[in-house]
Amino acid sequence: MKSLLFFVLITLITLIFTSCNKGQQDLPEEINIGILRVPNDETIAIEEGLFDKYFSDKGIKCNFIVFDSGVEANQAFASGSIDFATMGNINSIIAFVRDLDVELIWIHEVLGDIEALVVRENDEVNSINDLVGKKIATPFASTSHYILLNILKEAGIEDKVQLLDMKTAEIVAAWSRGDIDAAYTWQPSLGELIANGGRVLISSEDMLEKGYITANVALVSKKFSEKYPDLVVSFIDCLAEANDIYLDDPERAAEIVSKNLGISPETALTQMQGSIWLTREEMISSMYMGTTENPGNFVKVMKDTSDFLYSQGFIENSPSLEEFSEFINPYYIEKSIEKDDEI
Repeated sequence: MKSLLFFVLITLITLIFTSCNKGQQDLPEEINIGILRVPNDETIAIEEGLFDKYFSDKGIKCNFIVFDSGVEANQAFASGSIDFATMGNINSIIAFVRDLDVELIWIHEVLGDIEALVVRENDEVNSINDLVGKKIATPFASTSHYILLNILKEAGIEDKVQLLDMKTAEIVAAWSRGDIDAAYTWQPSLGELIANGGRVLISSEDMLEKGYITANVALVSKKFSEKYPDLVVSFIDCLAEANDIYLDDPERAAEIVSKNLGISPETALTQMQGSIWLTREEMISSMYMGTTENPGNFVKVMKDTSDFLYSQGFIENSPSLEEFSEFINPYYIEKSIEKDDEI
């Protein structure tokens, strides 16, 4: 009997140990995260080592892949080489329309004067109509491109300018050579144009007041989120902690960002103040993402934006409001808030 009890006990211990090991093995060895080199919460989280806190301590390595825009991130999603990515909401719509099997889980920031249309200081361009016949560069299929198209459309000159598709680094180089007359881009390339003889004619903040809302958002592969929902919540926790650093102490956040991006703290702060940073609670309010039960206004914004992109021929179809409600998923933010409430 003693031998039998000993055997049962050893068997139970082995099963428990095996189960624990299996649980550990179920976690991925690494996570691939596509980022933009912009002054946002993700940059703060990377510089402050917050991803180590939420992932490395679980034995998961975080790989950060820098993309110039969401176009490259979507190519990576299509190939299955990344799990998360930051991009403008325009490219998130394109990802959704092209069935890349992703979902929108976070709004990094609502864009204001962090992106703008820059003209040359010595050019006599004082209104949008003065751009007729000019060469204007912007990264196509981006938030800047979307706002620029609407600016030109409102002025009725969309077919009277020459639009050039360039990456942000290419825009800076073309500006220096004098190859372009104007450009719609975002920080930090925006700041380089201004420092090199440019001035802002109109910004995304001006268009925000007219109802044209653009934002940088985070997407996750549904293959990843369905397998590791708790890790997606950890990703939200990480960004939320970084976001709070800025909301609680903007100057400290600017110092952190300046180290990562190689710019001055003053420049970093100016750039960060050029967008609207939301708390988790604001993010899932009716103004933005809403809740899993009651979708928010951002769903309609995405639908309206999608309709515009479709009318311009940039996407093959425009999903319905109901489809956008499924694409924009506040579940992980809700779970992140619930965890804090339980502590």
